[in-house]
Amino acid sequence: MFDQYSIPLVILSYCISVFGSFAALQLVSGISEAVVKADRLRAILFAGLAMGGGAIWSMHFVGMMAMKSHMPMSYDVLKTFISVVVAVVACSGGLAIAGTGRFTIDKLLPTSILMGVGVAGMHYMGMEAMLMPATIEYNLNILIISVVIAVVAAFAALWMAFHLHGVWQKLGSALIMGVAVCGMHYIGMSAASYRYTGVMPEAGFAGALSSEHLSIATLAISIAIIGLTLRVNHWYRNRPAIPL
Repeated sequence: MFDQYSIPLVILSYCISVFGSFAALQLVSGISEAVVKADRLRAILFAGLAMGGGAIWSMHFVGMMAMKSHMPMSYDVLKTFISVVVAVVACSGGLAIAGTGRFTIDKLLPTSILMGVGVAGMHYMGMEAMLMPATIEYNLNILIISVVIAVVAAFAALWMAFHLHGVWQKLGSALIMGVAVCGMHYIGMSAASYRYTGVMPEAGFAGALSSEHLSIATLAISIAIIGLTLRVNHWYRNRPAIPL
């Protein structure tokens, strides 16, 4: 039922994850450099929003749209919303840990685990949001591998982001983070097997979104989040200095 992917959409999903990661990593140095607490919280919030919402959540659902299926499919609104909250909270928490005070290696490991597990949590909650006449079963070994890939790649991307401070270095970090997000997603998808039931489950009280409507919403949200984050980063870099 799910043995083919649209290659252009797979490429688009990777590009979205890279752009979202780049927007988030542009604000990473702003977290540690912020003098005013409000600036630090703002940088954490928008970096987490760009990473969790733009790079991870949007990539996931573009990746889901890339999957070809002959079955009718829609998405539970509440579970879809929870999935983006999981991603944003995990990324915001991880970046807050890494960016507070002096960056050290002992902060990198818990941050990588938190963000990697956030990627995985978002993915599998997003899978639970699928409404289709089939049940999903997972290969536990492949599932674990997908989570490990997310954690290891997040570790590498964050190390580069905090140690290398040029634009090209941030872009390199974003490319690695894109591999983490997409690798976790598509390997996670290979862990799933589907058993056709012929019975379409009912949506929760918040209703359901069709694949077409979700695709439009996903692209609009990802563009808005990335654009807003880059705008906030521009504001941060050009704000008036606070006299000491």
